Amino acid sequence: MLLISLKEVPKKEQRPHAHNLLRECLRTRHIDYVTDVTPVTRNEHGKPSLTEYPEINYNLSHANGIAVCLVSDTECGVDCEGVRPYRPNVVRRAFSESEKSLIEKAPDNERDLLFFRLWTLKEAYVKAIGIGISYPLNTVEFSFTGNKIISSVKEYYFRQYILKDGRFIVSVCEKKE
Repeated sequence: MLLISLKEVPKKEQRPHAHNLLRECLRTRHIDYVTDVTPVTRNEHGKPSLTEYPEINYNLSHANGIAVCLVSDTECGVDCEGVRPYRPNVVRRAFSESEKSLIEKAPDNERDLLFFRLWTLKEAYVKAIGIGISYPLNTVEFSFTGNKIISSVKEYYFRQYILKDGRFIVSVCEKKE
């Protein structure tokens, strides 16, 4: 289950807002989730899981104007971002050569959106595998054919949502069963 909230909340309220989405998702599974009360276990890299429900996987993300919650029966990760000017230094450090080329060849008015499409896919993947951005991001590669996401990662599948006329991106990664 994926819940997306497009709502401006103050920065200090973004995390609690995302946890409210988690509460709603877990309610559909008859689980009463209470932030800071429900026992949570973290892996060695900090990825959380519900101590009493290890078979349930979840992931949260939030940014200015958006919060996202994903609950799944398989390993999962989600990332959301508001589209803003892309950062060339991040492209040099975290993107593969073909992704760099993809961005360089894109029309100027499409580069920011393309950057965040690629970036959120990478983030969703490393969150799904539970490692975080310590993973060498330039080793996982994405491209697009129409609306189809092409990935170098074969054991996971990816979805992406472009919202509010390209103002926000949500990327989802789930392990194939």
